[in-house]
Amino acid sequence: MLTAGGAPAELAAAAVAEFGDGAAGRLRDDPWAVLGLPGVRPEHADRFARELLGPEAEPGDPRRGRALVLWLLEQAALRGHSALELTEVTAGLDRLRMPDPVAAVQAAVEDGRVLPSQEELTGAEAHAAGGEDDEPPTRTLLALERFAMAENILAEGLLQLMATFVPGDDVDPGEADPDDPGTDDAGTDEVDVTDDVDVTDVTDAEQKTGEAETGEEDATGPTATDATDATAAATQAPATPGPAAWAAAAEAAPSSSARALIQAVADNAVVLHTGGEAARAEAAALLAAARGLGLRAWAATWTDQGRTSFAALTGADADARADAGACVVTLAELLSGAAGPGRAPDGSLALDLLIVLDAPLLDVELAATVLESLADGTRLVLSGDPGQLWSAAPGRFFADLLAAKVCPAVASRTPDFGPIGELVSGVGIGELQPVEAPDKEVVILTAKDGGEAVHRAVQLLTDSIPRALGIPAEQVVLLTPGHGGPAGTRALNAAAKARLNPGPGRFGGFDPGDRVVDSPAPGITRPARVLDGDTTGLHLEYADGSRRTVPPAEAARLRHGWALTVHQALGRRWPGAVVVLPEDAAAALTRQWVYTAFGRGERHLSVVHAAGPALAQAVAERPAQPRTTRLRAILAENGAMAH
Repeated sequence: MLTAGGAPAELAAAAVAEFGDGAAGRLRDDPWAVLGLPGVRPEHADRFARELLGPEAEPGDPRRGRALVLWLLEQAALRGHSALELTEVTAGLDRLRMPDPVAAVQAAVEDGRVLPSQEELTGAEAHAAGGEDDEPPTRTLLALERFAMAENILAEGLLQLMATFVPGDDVDPGEADPDDPGTDDAGTDEVDVTDDVDVTDVTDAEQKTGEAETGEEDATGPTATDATDATAAATQAPATPGPAAWAAAAEAAPSSSARALIQAVADNAVVLHTGGEAARAEAAALLAAARGLGLRAWAATWTDQGRTSFAALTGADADARADAGACVVTLAELLSGAAGPGRAPDGSLALDLLIVLDAPLLDVELAATVLESLADGTRLVLSGDPGQLWSAAPGRFFADLLAAKVCPAVASRTPDFGPIGELVSGVGIGELQPVEAPDKEVVILTAKDGGEAVHRAVQLLTDSIPRALGIPAEQVVLLTPGHGGPAGTRALNAAAKARLNPGPGRFGGFDPGDRVVDSPAPGITRPARVLDGDTTGLHLEYADGSRRTVPPAEAARLRHGWALTVHQALGRRWPGAVVVLPEDAAAALTRQWVYTAFGRGERHLSVVHAAGPALAQAVAERPAQPRTTRLRAILAENGAMAH
C-alpha cells in the first residue's frame, strides 16, 4: 500500500507501530495521516494522498487540515513548545496553502487530539495587545492532547501535595508512645542530624548498573530479600518531626543557605531551590538532615555521574554519608523501580521527602509522571540551576514554577568558586568579562573559521591539556552547538578519532577503543567506550563501569563521543571541557547556552572562538530561546495554591 502511494516501504514498521495492525486501512482512509510518521513532510503527504485518491485529494480536505495542524504542533514540540498561539498555527497553515485555516483548526479540535485554551495576558504582553480596562486581553493557545494533559496533571498534582500537607507537631518525650515508630525521637528538641536511622534501603544506588538508568532490570530479577525490604519500607509508619526538631536540624546545617532550605522544607510541601554547582551541597545537607529526623528521604539525579557526585556530598561523617548516600538514585531508576524506596500498596513511592536535582531538565510529561508517583502529603524539593538549558522535550517546568511564585523558592548564596565559577556567574547576569586564571583554568583562543577551530580543539584535546595540565584526553570533552557544519560534532569526532583511535570502523562504523555516546531517549546521553563487536552487537563499557551489548538494530542511536552538543552534555561535568564556537554558531547561541557550556568544565575550560561578536551579543541580549507553555497560566488560575 505504501509503495502504491509512492512512499518508501521502509515506513511500514513505523506505520504499524503508530497505527497498529490496521495501519494499511487507516492510511487508505486518511492518506494524510502518513504525516505522523518519522521524516515525512507535508509535501510528501500531499504526494502520497494524490497517488491514492487522485482528483479527490484537494488542498481543503478536512483530513489534510487535521494532519497539518498536528504536524505544526509536533514541529513546535521539537523546539520545546508545549503549546502554540492560534495565530502562529493559522499562519503556518497559510504557508502550507490551506484554504481555510480556521476550519482546519476546528476540525483538529473536534477530533480531540488538539486542546484549545484561553490565557489572559499580563505585563508588557497585555500592554502591547491593548484591550479594554474591564476586559484584559487574552490569547488562544493550542496544545497536543498529551502535553495539555501533562500540564493539567502538574498543576493538580502540586495543588494536591500542598492541600494534603500536614506539618509535624512537637511531642513531649513523656507523652510519646514507645510502640509508635512515628514518634521515636522525632519530636524531641535535641536532634543529631548525623544519627543513623532504622530505614530499610532497597538498594545502594552506587552499585546499580547502566541498565538500571534506562529502566532495564537486571537479568537475574529482584531477589526475595529485595521484595521483603521494599515491602518493609512501603509499610513503615512515616516520621512526623515537629518544629523544634526541624529547627535543631537547621541549626546544625553547614551554611546559611542550607539552613534556609531546611527551614523552608519544614513548613512547606513544595520548595524550589536554585543555585549553581556549589549549591548542590545544600540539597545534600537537607537529605542528611531529613534522614536524621527519621523521614524516608530520597534524592534523584539526572545522570549516574550526578548520582555519584551528589552521594559524596551527603553527611558530615562516614556514617551519615553512607546512610544518605545510599538514598541517591537516578530519576530513571526511581521511576522504573530499578532502585529506590519501592512502592506503597497504592502504587505511590514509599517516601516522605523527594529531592529532585537537575530540575530544569524535567519536561512536562516526565514532571507529571513524578507528581503522579507521590503520595498525598509528600514533601517535594525541586533543585537546580535556573540559568542552564531547559529540557530536551517540551516545556519549561522549573522556570514556569519559579515565574508563577506558587511555592517558596530558596536561592543559594553559595557561589561557584574559581575562575570558571566567576566566568559562569558573569555570563548568568549577561556579562562576558575576562577572568584571572593564574593556573590556566580558563583559556580563550580565537580561530578564523571552522576548519581552524577543529584543528585547535583537537590539539587541545590530544596534546595541550594532557601535557600542560595533566588531565588525560579521556577526561576532556569537546562541546559545540550542533552536529553538522564545519565544526559540528561530526567534524570534531572524525578529527579526534583520526588522532586518538584511527581505524576502519569495522563494527558498524566503530572500532574498539572508540568513545561513543548512547542516547536511549531524548535528553538522555550515556558516555561509553567500545570494547569489541560481533554479530550480537557492539560491546560497550559505560562510564559507571557497567557493560552492555547494543544489538545491531539499536546501534543507529550511537554516535562517537569525543565531541558532544551541549544539550547532550546536560547533567554531566568533565575535568576538562573545550567549547568550540564556529563562525556559523550565531543563530544557536544564547546566554543560557553559553552559561551551560562554560559550566561543563570542573578544572579547566578552553574556548575556541570563531563566532566574532555573536558570542558577546548572545550573552548580553539573548537570554534564552523562547518557549510557549500553558503551565504558568494554569498555576496562576489556582489561587488556592499560593503559599
